[in-house]
Amino acid sequence: MKYHYYLSLAVMALAMQSTAQADDKQAMLEDALSAAPPTLKDKVTVMDWDNNVLQKGTSNYTCFPTPPQLKGKAPMCMDGPWMDWAKAWMNKQPVEIKTIGISYMLGGDGGASNTDPYAESETADNQWIVEGPHLMIITPDKALLDSLPTDPNNGGPYVMWKDTPYQHIMVPIGPRP
Repeated sequence: MKYHYYLSLAVMALAMQSTAQADDKQAMLEDALSAAPPTLKDKVTVMDWDNNVLQKGTSNYTCFPTPPQLKGKAPMCMDGPWMDWAKAWMNKQPVEIKTIGISYMLGGDGGASNTDPYAESETADNQWIVEGPHLMIITPDKALLDSLPTDPNNGGPYVMWKDTPYQHIMVPIGPRP
């Protein structure tokens, strides 16, 4: 009789864990999709940070939920060139941009330094910026970046992380939080 009792408890615990995992998966899926434009939401692949596929897509975009170590919100949808960029950035390796790439962060972000790709919090000199909905563009032609400002408060596109391997164009498309 005790065996059946413990077996029932184990089955209930597994069911509760499975429900919690399904809720977590749904929350991650919704968070990741908040970065994508409406025209892509049903076409993107969505992955968690352990590379588990939460949604299989047909486009060349992959969306990720906010990284678990971040405070705030920062879901992102990236095309192929941006996936290469992100892999290099996460591993602190150089990156060679071969084609124009576009990334969507339509859910905004929780903040980042405009000058230091690895800053984890605001300092007096790192131009910390919390951005609302925006696009990010990478280009193989670095000279194109010279025509844009680096000031995130100029009211339009700007270059983030200028003169680093990870420099890119930020294009705000909505209000900041």
